[in-house]
Parts: sequence; C-alpha cells; structure tokens
Amino acid sequence: MARKKSDKGSAKPAANDAAPGVPPLDLAKLRGEIDAVDARIHALLNDRARLARQVGISKHADGHTVDFYRPEREAQVLRMARERNKGPLRTEEILRLFREIMSACLAQEEPLKVGFLGPEGTFSQTAALKHFGHSVRALALSSVDEVFHEVEAGHADFGVVPVENSTEGMVNHTLDCFMTSPLKICAEVELPIHHSLMVAPTTERAAIVTIYSHQQSLGQCRRWLDSHFPGIERVAVNSNAEAARMVAKRNDCAAIAGDMAAQRYGLRVLSANIEDDPENKTRFLVIGRQKVGPSGRDKTSILVSTRNEPGALYRVLEPFHRHGISLTRIETRPSRTGSWTYVFFIDFDGHESAPEIDAVLKDVRAVSMEVKSLGSYPQDLV
Repeated sequence: MARKKSDKGSAKPAANDAAPGVPPLDLAKLRGEIDAVDARIHALLNDRARLARQVGISKHADGHTVDFYRPEREAQVLRMARERNKGPLRTEEILRLFREIMSACLAQEEPLKVGFLGPEGTFSQTAALKHFGHSVRALALSSVDEVFHEVEAGHADFGVVPVENSTEGMVNHTLDCFMTSPLKICAEVELPIHHSLMVAPTTERAAIVTIYSHQQSLGQCRRWLDSHFPGIERVAVNSNAEAARMVAKRNDCAAIAGDMAAQRYGLRVLSANIEDDPENKTRFLVIGRQKVGPSGRDKTSILVSTRNEPGALYRVLEPFHRHGISLTRIETRPSRTGSWTYVFFIDFDGHESAPEIDAVLKDVRAVSMEVKSLGSYPQDLV
C-alpha cells in the first residue's frame, strides 16, 4: 500500500492564495485602484507644474529660471514633506521624489545649468543631482577654480564644490576661491561617501603597481591601503572620476572612486566600502550669484581677516558667545593680502537677516580688519 505523501514537500501557496477564513485577494480590482491613483497623481503633477510656471512668470517677466529657483522655498517644501510622512515609504524616498518633482517643474522653461567638479562620475556630480534633481543640465568642469569662474561669468547658473570631509577636513582650494570671488553660498549638501577600488575588466589584482585617486580620497582610505596594498605607489589626480577614466585604458593600475564612476567607465570593482570611517561624509556647497532668504533653519558663513596678534581670535569669537550663537565650523587660512595676516572661515547657525545675527556681525566688524559675508542658506535636511 502506497504511503501518503508528506505535507512537508508540498508547494507553498501562491502569493494571492488567501489564509483560511480570509477572502482571496481580487488582483484585478487592486490593479484597477492603482491605475486610478496613478491617474490622480498624474493630474496633480500637471497642476503643480502649471502653478510653478505661474510663480516663475510672476517673479520675472521672461520667466528666467534662475530668478524663480529659491533654495529657501525648496527647503521649506522638503521639511513639510518630511513632517507629513507617515509611511510606508521611507522619508529619504519621499524627499528624493519631491526633489525630482521640483526639478521637473523648474525645467519647464529652461533647465538650470549646474557646474560641478568633473569629469562625469565624481561625488560632486552625485551631490549636484541629489540637490537639484535630474532635470538640470549638469556641466562637468575641470577644476574648482573653473566652477567658480563659469558661475561668475554666467555660463552656469550654479556650481557645486566640495568644502569639507569628515575624515580629511577642509578642502583648502575651495576656501581660497572664496577669498576673491563675489559668489554667494546658496545651499549645502551632505553626502555619505563610500569608496571602491576598481580596475579595468581584464586587470588582475597582482598586476597593480599604481593606485590613482583624488588626494582627499587617498587620505580617506589610507589605513585600508596600508593594510592591503603596502608599498604600492599612490598618485593624486584632479578627481576620482578622472582616476577612473585613466585606469579604464590600462591593465597595471587601479582607481579609488564611487559606484557612479565604475558604471560610467565600465570598471570592475575589486573591493567596496574601503573608506577607513564607515560614517565618512563630504559637505558640498552650492554657489551662485543670488542672495537666499530665510527658510526657518539656516546657516551663515563669513570670512574674517585679522592681524596675527595676541587675543585676535578671542575678540572675533567673543560676540558669538555673548549673543548665544552656535558656531558649527571655524578654519584658518593665510591671507593673500599681506604677510602675517590670517583669514578665519566661520560657519554658524542663523540667517544674517535676523536681528541677533546682525548684532553679532556688527560686533565682529568692530574688532576685525575685514568681514566678508559668504551668504546665508538653508541647512541640509539629510
């Protein structure tokens, strides 16, 4: 007599099979409801686009995109979206979707031109697309100086430049550009930075004699490189994407860069997430020709020039303490205007239009050779 087949080997119920006592799902009905929701979303997106166009035209007679792109307004919209979100979509995804909606609405007349430190595949490009969305016209430029120049000349509406890394500190080249540039900081972007070691498809690990990357990236992976590639030459180049582009044509070297660069130049990743600090982040600044109004949660950056004399730094910082203003960053650079004078780059919470910030700046100007405002701008949300 044949044995009864065990239930343990039976197939699992299909996804649309109902549990005992529960009516089966009507997939056709659910899909019809999804289609109806999609139609409402589509109609609402077009309604938003029409309203955005009216706002732009009301701000400038010819609807020029730069004049109705307002970083403070975008920050307010994103904060409201974050506060509204109750799931199931993650807040990060909600913010990304709203950025893309605003990007598409803004590009109806003419896409914004945004310069970034190129070539394509850099973290600067990732930061630009994170902040402005994918409807902008992203311009890959060869250096931080060129990003400043193209925005100053009006060939780009905005630029995105790195300013500090959580592991390696400030990007001094960017700070130095602010000393002579009339541009303002319009926004900030914080980006988690994950590095990979990548090679051309046919390159073997044992064949690597040189590793290329940006100086900051080499520094962010120093301990990993000392452990895994001791004695191998490390060469700094203008950007990590430039390093990726170089090694794509060679079989004796590797690059340290991000996933976007590996995809862009067809490279094979040998090791991922090789940064020494898993919380590694880089802060980028959006630079432009316009001043930004208050958004409700802002930051201000200034340059302060002083002589190298006892008590100079104390006199600059004391007004912030007295007025209860929180400093978020202070950095020192030699001045270009004379020997033994210094420039302090200072970031602090608040918008320069606020009475308490205005009072602090008046006190700082009274004890300094020069105070230059680099702008007030919304603090990054994520």
